[in-house]
Amino acid sequence: MKKPTWQSATLLTYGADRATDGEKNDLSKGGGQCAVSRSGKLTAEWRVDLESVQKIHHVFIQYVTGNRIWDVNNVNTKTFLGFSVYLSNTTDKEDGVLCFRDTNYTRATIPNPVNIECPYHGRYIIYHNNRTHIPYPTNYSNYAFTNLCEVEVYDCPLPGFYGENCSNKCPKNCWDGFCDIGIGTCLGCVPGYIGPQCDQECPERFYGHNCLMKCSETCATPGRCDKVNGYCIGGCQAGWRGDMCHLECFEGSYGQGCLNNCSTTCGVLGTCDKVTGFCFGGCQAGWKGDMCESGCENDTFGENCTEACGFCINGEPCHNIDGTCKNGCDLGFQGLHCTEECPKGHYGSNCVKACSKTCGDPARCERKTGHCNGGCQTDWTGDMCNHCKYKHLFPHIKLQIVIFKQFIMLLI
Repeated sequence: MKKPTWQSATLLTYGADRATDGEKNDLSKGGGQCAVSRSGKLTAEWRVDLESVQKIHHVFIQYVTGNRIWDVNNVNTKTFLGFSVYLSNTTDKEDGVLCFRDTNYTRATIPNPVNIECPYHGRYIIYHNNRTHIPYPTNYSNYAFTNLCEVEVYDCPLPGFYGENCSNKCPKNCWDGFCDIGIGTCLGCVPGYIGPQCDQECPERFYGHNCLMKCSETCATPGRCDKVNGYCIGGCQAGWRGDMCHLECFEGSYGQGCLNNCSTTCGVLGTCDKVTGFCFGGCQAGWKGDMCESGCENDTFGENCTEACGFCINGEPCHNIDGTCKNGCDLGFQGLHCTEECPKGHYGSNCVKACSKTCGDPARCERKTGHCNGGCQTDWTGDMCNHCKYKHLFPHIKLQIVIFKQFIMLLI
């Protein structure tokens, strides 16, 4: 298929497109089948635009012969000497690769036609010749010419093959399946592989295209990841998340896989070390431990568990946060935290009982039991002064009253 062409300094109507018309029966300059440039130029250049990047196998070139035998006596041999062929992705040959440059041929040895191997990818095939570096070799022409009767660009008919007749399949890990059409070395490797045949896996701790990327050090096993995409094998270390373990745990979570929530009793709610769960800023009142996981104990409460509980009933622990006693105070104590001793004249649980009025001093009794301090008033006895001293005489008095009543009746 004919493609757009260009050449420098065209002679008359023998334009660049003549070299891609598929005709090469008449190999003379004036035969109408060859692209010919004007004389007197020190550089000559011709190119064809393949219109997209293509994989190239070789380039066929048929040079002008004048329809005469191609040998040392053919005048056209000296204008063909020193030619170069480039493959480029732009119209500038310097942006491409050099497929071939003649430095050894003589008028007796230069072939015509010639096949130039060019196993690369590119868009523009560029033919170039020059006579700019004087002195140039013996038998070279004084000026440079294009003088191309036919240029044909060949690739393998099936992608992913190389070698003679394109009969060998490219190595399986070549990038896009392409390889050097001549020798089969990969033009690039798929991620995870390196080497001329792309048959070597990335070394330990590396992955990706050309094995240039480093596995994350926060993988469960530092530096152990999938050779292709870098995903950590075995998950992440505590405190990290994501396929590549490059993201810290979300706020409020920590640990392996970030599956644990920071304690709700941390000093700053939901804020903790993303690895260990250690609470930053200490604990809320009533809690202790690195993760504020334990309530206060040993009769303590409040911030950092530094405050002592009061006297709760039956020695029960107080509330770990505010220090209150759930079931009231022990004997002899009252108040919100059961730390206040009973006032004078009161005793018992929460000090609700009054000391006996028959105590020697009714305002003084033992705050737990109500036992009178300082003895009892006259005619009273007992720990709480609640027993009359003469109670044992009452039966005899009653008997005497009965006898007295009977005596009176006899007198009447």
